[in-house]
Amino acid sequence: MAENKRQSVGGKVQGQGPAGTVTGPGMAAAMVPLEVALSGAIGARVRITTAAPASSTLEGTLFTACPITNLVAINTSTPPPTPITAANASQAQAGDYHIIPVSRIQSFQLLSLAPSSNNADGPSFTDAYPALHALDIRALKAREASAVAKLQEREARRGKGVTKEAQDLFDAFSRTMPARWDGTSIVVADAVIIAKPYRVDDCRPLVAGDTAALMRVRKVLEMERKKIELRNASAAIGNVGNFARPAGAAQTGNNKDTRNSAVAVPSHLGSSPGPGASGQRKGG
Repeated sequence: MAENKRQSVGGKVQGQGPAGTVTGPGMAAAMVPLEVALSGAIGARVRITTAAPASSTLEGTLFTACPITNLVAINTSTPPPTPITAANASQAQAGDYHIIPVSRIQSFQLLSLAPSSNNADGPSFTDAYPALHALDIRALKAREASAVAKLQEREARRGKGVTKEAQDLFDAFSRTMPARWDGTSIVVADAVIIAKPYRVDDCRPLVAGDTAALMRVRKVLEMERKKIELRNASAAIGNVGNFARPAGAAQTGNNKDTRNSAVAVPSHLGSSPGPGASGQRKGG
């Protein structure tokens, strides 16, 4: 039945009639819509000619014809010398696909029929190579849950209504010990809470008498605050240097232009006396 169906399609797609229809030789009255003919030729070797102004002719395997978007896809890569099977599908040449609107097709010709299919209704997804497998819904749901959990964890690590300095302190603690937000306060290892403005004196233990955890957190906090102060001081110095540099002056590693423009030494103090001047003082 499938072979008879292909033969009937092959007998109709020799040329294109008016208004996007396809007719067979000597069958001017039997018109088939172009979309129907293309759908019946999926998997076959065809030659498609597009209309002007960008007229071209493509020859290859008709990959699909979509009735919703009115687009066809043709694979113009050279077919392998031997039929594609499950054993050699991985070595088959990659496709070279072209998407063509049905409205731009001027004519198309069926060169060879699609490979025979075990399905009585024609080619199906079971005939595809490489083989198409059912989606693992459980694996996809697990992947989705993992991605959502990572996003929620990232959001939980972001403080709400806190300064950049507070977020930097939180991130620093998170690199060495567990930390979480409790409003605008930082809870470290569920043992010490650091309240605003996140100074050493703002640390207090959650369990009375836990001085070891308190001292450790205070030490880390003091070290991280010094790092932040050094970064801020370096940034401030860089901004001052950029502001003091004259317009058009080249930036150098030691900022000589900036220092020379900022400090002016009077000529009568900065220059050494010449021999003439020395002789005049002696003579005087």
